[in-house]
Amino acid sequence: MSYAGYSQLPSGSDQERRQAQLAASTYDVLQRTTDSIQRSNQIAIETESMGAEVLGELGEQRESLLRTTRRLEDADQDLSKSRIIIRKLSREVLYNKIILILVIILEVGILVGLLVLKFAHL
Repeated sequence: MSYAGYSQLPSGSDQERRQAQLAASTYDVLQRTTDSIQRSNQIAIETESMGAEVLGELGEQRESLLRTTRRLEDADQDLSKSRIIIRKLSREVLYNKIILILVIILEVGILVGLLVLKFAHL
């Protein structure tokens, strides 16, 4: 307290009480800070655990995607081979049709020739 420019020093018990209050206040702040740090550490541990789980799941999904990609590539190769085989078969069917038509024309020609020969000698 000040009076006419002079400050009055607090009494010993008043100063001790203030120091005790300051110490108690500092201890409370320290305790809250410690609790906050412990909560932060717990959250960090939980976050790290979740991150490790997610990382593991992502690794599994990556492997699954790689297997699927390989299967699709194999299927694509099989389809390419199938297309080539189907084209060859189409050509073979066309060749067989042409040969069959030629055989039929030849047989019809022979029949016509035989008929001509038979009726020409009558």
